[in-house]
Amino acid sequence: MNQEAPNSLPDRQPTLRVAAMPSDANYTGDIFGGWLMGQVDIAGSVPAVHRARGRVATVAVNSFVFKQPIFVGDIVSFYTRIVKIGRTSITVDVEVYVQRDPENPTCLKVTEATLTYVAVGEDRKPRPVPAQQ
Repeated sequence: MNQEAPNSLPDRQPTLRVAAMPSDANYTGDIFGGWLMGQVDIAGSVPAVHRARGRVATVAVNSFVFKQPIFVGDIVSFYTRIVKIGRTSITVDVEVYVQRDPENPTCLKVTEATLTYVAVGEDRKPRPVPAQQ
């Protein structure tokens, strides 16, 4: 995955951006890994749905690396990129950054993951990914 300059976000629009809330954290104020995994899955599905032109299902979490903790109040940004397209599958890289402490702004890459989605029809069975237009 691309390494960005320290203390800055990638030079492209995020797929998803959300504030980490107290309800997403444990009693010490660290955001639950499961919450983050769910958000990564949502972010990764966005380009997959667009590329598949319809419903997709997550079939694999190929890798998931927690690099830094996320805290309540962090602004969490998810950047996605399709890295592979198979006959029925789409593999997406997701990079996650946080911005924290508005008085002393800090930006950190906190997570990176790769997920694979499969295009499915209304019957929820795999279908071919349409050719690129």
